[in-house]
Amino acid sequence: MSKIMRATILAAALTGLALPAAAAQCGNDSSGFSRWVEDFKPQARAAGLSPAVIDKAFSAVSYNRETIRADRGQRSFKLSFDQFMEKRGGATIIARGKKMKSGNAQLFASLERRYGVPAGPLVAIWGMETGFGSFLGNQHTLSAVATLAYDCRRSAYFTEQLFAALQLVQRGDLSTTAKGAAHGEIGQTQFLPANVIRYGVDGDGDGHIDLVRSRPDALASTANFLAGHGWQRGAGYQPGEPNYVAIQGWNAATVYQQAIAHIGAKIDGQ
Repeated sequence: MSKIMRATILAAALTGLALPAAAAQCGNDSSGFSRWVEDFKPQARAAGLSPAVIDKAFSAVSYNRETIRADRGQRSFKLSFDQFMEKRGGATIIARGKKMKSGNAQLFASLERRYGVPAGPLVAIWGMETGFGSFLGNQHTLSAVATLAYDCRRSAYFTEQLFAALQLVQRGDLSTTAKGAAHGEIGQTQFLPANVIRYGVDGDGDGHIDLVRSRPDALASTANFLAGHGWQRGAGYQPGEPNYVAIQGWNAATVYQQAIAHIGAKIDGQ
């Protein structure tokens, strides 16, 4: 069984969709993208997605070269800790983060009661990912995810993300015109679509998971993600402590993990 087909099976189980037919053929440049889209559409229909949703979703999709450039880059994760903190504005995130914690004290207290996650790491992720919601990205989300699903480098992984993104469109939690980060991350703390399905929380109780416009949804979902990755109430989250593993689950880059732990501790007054 191919990696892409295994990802398709996982996506079907994840989203509650039916099992689709054989996967479309990936490619390494834009030349085969349109054909790939046409081959993917019947798979999406076979998975139980609405034909109307599929047609609307793909009507605005195109091969995203900016996404490919970003996927081949990510040089900041190769920096030293001090270089990374300087490049990403760590001191500013700490200073602003303390104010954001104070200004949203009731929300963070409720999240800690529910998930056991203190404000510090949540604020650190929020600040690191989007400057506390000030910049969510400018790439067309569905194009970004579809491009990476087609691209052979990580096709299986992003095929799962594409099925999840279409499921979000179908249930009304993602606009077909939505824009976000270059890899298709969504919202104020930058969730990939499958993680919205797995860990997304309706934090404000309006019946939808809106990680873009709703601060409670974005932060509750982030706390739920960390809890789902083994966060232990009351335990530490610095390197070597029990909850550091949950931060590792958020991002695979060691320097990013160190930065979140450091910034979070400063915000929490540790």
